[in-house]
Amino acid sequence: MKVCMIGLGYIGLPTAAVLAKNGVEVLGVDINPSVVESINQGKVHIVEPDLDALVADCVQKGNLKASLEPQPADVFMICVPTPFKENHQPNTDYIQQATKAIAKYLQKGNLVLLESTSPVGTTIKISQWLEEARQDLRFPHNHENPDIFIAHVPERVLPGFIIKELVQNDRIIGGITPQCTQKAIELYRLFVQGKCIATDSKTAEMSKLTENAFRDVNIAFANELSLICEKAGIDVYSLISLANHHPRVNILKPGCGVGGHCIAVDPWFIVSDFPQESKLIKTAREVNDYKTQFVLEKIRKKSQDKNYSKIALLGLAFKPDIDDLRESPAMKIAQMLICDSKTEFFIVEPHIQTLPQSLAQPNAKLSTLQVALEESQLVIILVAHKAFLDIKTSKEVLDFVNVKGN
Repeated sequence: MKVCMIGLGYIGLPTAAVLAKNGVEVLGVDINPSVVESINQGKVHIVEPDLDALVADCVQKGNLKASLEPQPADVFMICVPTPFKENHQPNTDYIQQATKAIAKYLQKGNLVLLESTSPVGTTIKISQWLEEARQDLRFPHNHENPDIFIAHVPERVLPGFIIKELVQNDRIIGGITPQCTQKAIELYRLFVQGKCIATDSKTAEMSKLTENAFRDVNIAFANELSLICEKAGIDVYSLISLANHHPRVNILKPGCGVGGHCIAVDPWFIVSDFPQESKLIKTAREVNDYKTQFVLEKIRKKSQDKNYSKIALLGLAFKPDIDDLRESPAMKIAQMLICDSKTEFFIVEPHIQTLPQSLAQPNAKLSTLQVALEESQLVIILVAHKAFLDIKTSKEVLDFVNVKGN
């Protein structure tokens, strides 16, 4: 079996490597030449435990290669970003581009899989887009016996545990037709030890959106509670600890907002398609976005009141102990502080080598933790990285993630 993986990011590359480990011949495709070059050298461009050794082994054995262009295969998997446009409207352009890229390579009997989190109905659109490009083939959105089988299989892994969860987690597998579903299940059973649960493509799409909206609503409750406690003069973390002693209460920890490519984005797909019915989901998104603004304003006020000229910002990633900066509230806070201030900022993010371009300003530098603590007058903790757990400093500290309690 040969699999062509379109997109070699945080999901595509680990999935490609796990497939290759299980004896599948995998060609990974990415539009970034440096990504392709590094993978063909057995190296990785993202931080994820055990991924570097796995990729190196698969490349050395010849089961994993990378290219800028697709090639004929038995299975085509699409793992590309699905961000949103202005006004939080879903952007499926990358999916459409990937679909067009594989169209000319399709052969009768091929399986096309969409792993990218998508608005409801996107998998059927892939079938329609492919039909427009390949009128010589029958597709499952309007043929009972199609030549090409298409399904949606949403990823549901946790950064930092991706390799483990790709294998152990249950997978929702939704084909456009039952036959499409069965074809997809046969592939995933090659490496998935969890259950492969059959459904249709639209339900599979909504399942992933629902999972992330559920998480977003629960985080919003914690963040809203933190705003209330701030005004009431109550330690929110102590309050949550007390409330969680109730056998049926499990409040999450508040933070600086919500980040990442899933929870901060996917609920908007539901809101976009069902605006009148998704009032709670929309409010949760607004609460979590507001929490980031609240943290920003609190830092600004503290800096202005004390006239601080040197500030340490600890953490840029969207969650602890990873290098992923996508939709990170810490990144947004850092960008706003640096761009509208003459203050000197010492940024500590132990999981990156250089500052992203949006932070490359004269008043910002990537620093070690030791230098940042020595040079700064105010220490801001935005991410609860393990490297920050035992901080000892006489400087004033604003801790927005309760690092001492982790």
